[in-house]
Amino acid sequence: MAIPLSASLRIPEDVLISEVGGEAVLLDLRSEQYFGLDEVGTDMWAALTQSATVQAALEKLSAQYQADEAQLRQDLTDLLEKLQSNGLVEIVL
Repeated sequence: MAIPLSASLRIPEDVLISEVGGEAVLLDLRSEQYFGLDEVGTDMWAALTQSATVQAALEKLSAQYQADEAQLRQDLTDLLEKLQSNGLVEIVL
């Protein structure tokens, strides 16, 4: 299912986030698994968690990166789908 740009995110209480050297490490306390985000993924995480909607995060990232907007949208939704499938975020419609 495609994630609508009007959606927002909620981070489950049992997910911890720590930034180390410009990269983020996420820990899911339920599964005890670590997930790492590179620098771009960390920027996407920050935009997503600091914005009211996926669209607002996309606009913020578009201003930050000189990238094709369609490609940026695809990369952002791919990351969101991976985060959601691993229980690291909940999508609020």
